[in-house]
Amino acid sequence: MAARYLRFQLRVPEEPGASPLLERLLARADESAAVKDWRAEAFSVIAPQTPMPAIAAVVHRAAGGSGRDGWVFLATPVHYLAELSNVRFAGEGILSLDAAQAAALACDFNRVWSDAGVHLWAGSNRLFCAFDRPLQVSTQDPDLARGRHLESFLPAGPDAARVRRLMSEIEMWLFDHAVNRVRLQRAQLSVSGLWLWGGGAPLAALPEVRGGAAGEDVFFDAFPQGGARAADVMVADAMPNTPAWADLEARWLSPTLADLSRGRLERLELSAGGRRFTISARWRRRFWRRTKPWWEYFE
Repeated sequence: MAARYLRFQLRVPEEPGASPLLERLLARADESAAVKDWRAEAFSVIAPQTPMPAIAAVVHRAAGGSGRDGWVFLATPVHYLAELSNVRFAGEGILSLDAAQAAALACDFNRVWSDAGVHLWAGSNRLFCAFDRPLQVSTQDPDLARGRHLESFLPAGPDAARVRRLMSEIEMWLFDHAVNRVRLQRAQLSVSGLWLWGGGAPLAALPEVRGGAAGEDVFFDAFPQGGARAADVMVADAMPNTPAWADLEARWLSPTLADLSRGRLERLELSAGGRRFTISARWRRRFWRRTKPWWEYFE
């Protein structure tokens, strides 16, 4: 395998601490570049000759969904914050449902929209919104909208009006829904809406890959899991300078750097936010480069 790819969340705490190994790697990187689609970059590591399929299509196929629909979206439950003139995506606004809640929402959605050419399907605790025909629309990962106003993240393209209208109707449907009443009784955030994204035509089969993934990501979870040491793509929810990050360094990053030094790897890609840093075996020779706090590399 020519490369490994590490993606981690760029969430800077109020009092962040140093992460010495990460800061040395960032300071001594071969190059840094803006990244528009980190999943496409990471997918090319485990499937270098295969165009990346639609995120929702992959997850739908892995969950056992059928290929009879025209277009399928992930329908991610989210929580919004209403302001005087805007609606903001809450910082912790990407929600999880249990299987019973997901099934209840799917059943009621299909009752309400029974003749609208669209239906909701629950694959365990994950929801998918399927349309009867292909759509021309682009959407964005809800993770990009955390803590921000929604307008610039909404669907775009020739069929965007239909998708936006449905998302607005879903918000009204969910207001005071029975599932939300149960969630509030459990001190859980209510589901304000379903964020439709990652859409594409359903797949007959998952694409073949030649490497494994590990960590937690809606897309890469659908592929073979490489384990903590063997994964070629690692998606880490851990934040630098935390116990979870120290475990990641010991179980995955340090062995990867050892493989880099021995010539078993060509490069390591480090990605967070909108930037990606390329690390080669030459990083150890650049000892004169001064480091700075890790989060400043991504400003």
